[in-house]
Amino acid sequence: MRITQGTFSFLPDLTDEQLEAQMRYALQHGWAIMIEHTDDPHPRNALWDMWDQPAFDTEVDDVGEVMENLRLAREALPERYIKVQCYDASLGQQSARLSIIVQRPSDEPGFRIERRETHDRTIDYQLHSYATVDPPGRRYGQGESHNGAASDGSAR
Repeated sequence: MRITQGTFSFLPDLTDEQLEAQMRYALQHGWAIMIEHTDDPHPRNALWDMWDQPAFDTEVDDVGEVMENLRLAREALPERYIKVQCYDASLGQQSARLSIIVQRPSDEPGFRIERRETHDRTIDYQLHSYATVDPPGRRYGQGESHNGAASDGSAR
């Protein structure tokens, strides 16, 4: 299952050249660029971990530094979701203007919907991420899975 969150989420993943063009666009507008990562991409999990300090006041000509920082994050966290957030800190805005998932784990297990009937024929729905079955550090092929399978898919 492909997680679809943020800008361009229903399109194929952006190439590095396309991503660099988007970062250049963000810097031209004076937006801060943040690189974030998680192993729990639940739609309500809006607070992902920061990879590094946000790139405030970065010049357009320094887009290479942003891309290098992204490359380092991808190398260090190969089986995590990584997204780039472009934040507009201008007066009256103070919000994310651009959010792009730029890396995904090799296996995206997805979600299941749990249905529960409550009082007065009310039906509640809850999303459950299959990724959270395993504890942090063992999700997405990092160590042994909850079902006894190794990260390469073989049984242990």
